[in-house]
Amino acid sequence: MASSVPDRLTPRAREIVTAAREVLESEGLAALTMRNVAARLGIRAPSLYKHFPDKDALEAAIISDGFIEMAAEFEAAGAAATLVDLAAAYRAFARAHPHLYRLMTDQELRRDLLVPGVEDGAALPVYLAAGEDADRARAAWAFAHGMTMLELTGRFPPGADVEAAWDAGLRAFTAR
Repeated sequence: MASSVPDRLTPRAREIVTAAREVLESEGLAALTMRNVAARLGIRAPSLYKHFPDKDALEAAIISDGFIEMAAEFEAAGAAATLVDLAAAYRAFARAHPHLYRLMTDQELRRDLLVPGVEDGAALPVYLAAGEDADRARAAWAFAHGMTMLELTGRFPPGADVEAAWDAGLRAFTAR
């Protein structure tokens, strides 16, 4: 689904974000350098600074796209999506894009650099599914994030029933 958020990037800046995303997805967060992005485009790194003042701005553009994609995944879960539905979509997004997910969640979020509204757009379905209870929505997100990070980093012990842990946690949020 196409985003309803207007693209504030020039066509060349959009190409740079696409190349940066390719580096991120194929080589991981440590490889996301201005030099590697420039090499992907066949240009020199200083040329990138005509479009992004620094790496933080480039990362914020990638993160903004990530929030737009996550919001689309939540929207695909349906207007009546439950916390269980959204947790499944969240987990699937993170598993499909582990490096993007870590960029989005494993460091301070520079909200001042994001496209306005993208974080709220991704959060709104969770807030609604949590009965418009902001604290419950944050707690559900914290649970899903923690479980997701444990999965992505291989921190569950061998033989652990990860599905049962997800189910138990989600039951705690859906019991009323």
